[in-house]
Amino acid sequence: MLRRIASIALFSLALSGCGFWGGSEEVQPNKLVDFTAEKKVVVRWSANIGGDLGDKFHQMTPAISGDSIFAASVDGAVSSFNVETGSKLWSVDLDVALLAGVGAGISNLAVATQSGVIICLDATTGAELWRKQVSSEVVAAPQLNNQIVVAQLINGQIVALDLQSGVQRWVYDSLAPRLTLRGTSSPIVAADVTLAGLDNGKFVALDNESGSVLWEQNVSLAQGRSELERMTDVDGRPLLFENVVYIAGFQGNLVAINPFNAQTLWAKKMSSYHSLAAGFGNIYVSESVGHVQALDARSAASVWRQDQLENRQITAPAVIGNAVAVGDSEGYVHFLSQIDGHFVARYDTGSRLVGDMKVKGSTLYALTDAGRLLALTLN
Repeated sequence: MLRRIASIALFSLALSGCGFWGGSEEVQPNKLVDFTAEKKVVVRWSANIGGDLGDKFHQMTPAISGDSIFAASVDGAVSSFNVETGSKLWSVDLDVALLAGVGAGISNLAVATQSGVIICLDATTGAELWRKQVSSEVVAAPQLNNQIVVAQLINGQIVALDLQSGVQRWVYDSLAPRLTLRGTSSPIVAADVTLAGLDNGKFVALDNESGSVLWEQNVSLAQGRSELERMTDVDGRPLLFENVVYIAGFQGNLVAINPFNAQTLWAKKMSSYHSLAAGFGNIYVSESVGHVQALDARSAASVWRQDQLENRQITAPAVIGNAVAVGDSEGYVHFLSQIDGHFVARYDTGSRLVGDMKVKGSTLYALTDAGRLLALTLN
């Protein structure tokens, strides 16, 4: 988690290990626990995406649209694969360093470079359609509907670009705190509205035509004396589940919001910088300390908590069948029962897992830092 911490605006910090918090020794991840596997992990296919993701901070994630899955490497390779067979449909080299993962719409893709350029591609052929320089880094995947590409910038802005031309439609400005986690949320871009979590702990709904604020809510309120204690970033992607939006904040809350009237349905004290998942009537959270927790979606009551992955720098959860899957910094994918959180299977991918994993049907897709895209099923 500490590798995500970065300051902006007035100063910067370089952190390694956990000695910064007052100890001289780096906190070690929990050792893997032994268990009797109830499920077998099957690799349906594995493919090289044309480059790797490096060992620095990133939020590189694949994206699925229709029968294709798209992935990008940090050195500019973007590839498309058939979700069923893993056969490569196309691959292009953008000849530029990328920082954000792939955002996919019906017929277009968007990626972002390390210098803050958003690139739009044709999803069928990989042909480049346009490039647009924005005012700051884009570290989370841009998102698309059939009219606009929306990106959250590290400086607190949210920018909407015309899907066809790349011309800027609007910019929303938020006040970014002096000290934030390294990273941003990735918005939900619906037909009429964009929903986004911000580094200042707020959650906003923006009109897609004008960028004007329809409503905003506080996910987390800054508390504590030091700036470290007062960090309240919302870095995970919002989750829309059964017409309710769920969003989690670092050192803050997990909040359920009715998006139609901006009413907060409930708020639960929680610290997470990850996206969420849902299933069996539960909301699944990867907490910042490495615990995985299931909460009742309607009441926020805790259903179960799995604490055996503490300090393993786990990924966001993903629901596959009757299981919840999380990856970790040593390359393991852990499969937990949706019922009570016990381990049902484990698979070693061989390389660090950081970005969100994706699910389509009964298949889990994981992108490793070594640049391998794997399609996994549970039998």
